[in-house]
Amino acid sequence: MTIKKIFFSITIALFVLTSCNENKEVKKENISLAISGMTCEIGCAKTIQSKLSKKEGVLDAKVIFNDSIANIEFDANTTSKKNLIAFVDGIAGGDLYKASETATKKHSCTENCKKDCEHKMAKKMECKEDCKMACCADKTE
Repeated sequence: MTIKKIFFSITIALFVLTSCNENKEVKKENISLAISGMTCEIGCAKTIQSKLSKKEGVLDAKVIFNDSIANIEFDANTTSKKNLIAFVDGIAGGDLYKASETATKKHSCTENCKKDCEHKMAKKMECKEDCKMACCADKTE
């Protein structure tokens, strides 16, 4: 009787360990969405960013209110571009926002660029061409 219990316990433990050890490789993809309907930075953009960040499969989400753009990095094994568009469209009951894929990725300067800019040591390679900060104005690198 005890041997059966030990064997059963070992079998259960092995099953749990092997089922939890999924070695799924993350397939990273990016999408930029143009979002219409945002009227404010905190109530709209931050809410959309927060909800996207919590969505399964989303690795990173940044919503830039001034450009009406969401830059999203996601795991293509878990979600899709079509699913992300539908997700944004459905926020707030589906009546406020409309998302569509955009070909150009908008950029806001990185924190490092901002910090370096303040110290007059900006590395232009960190600053993207559409950045409007003064440190990015001279794009010689």
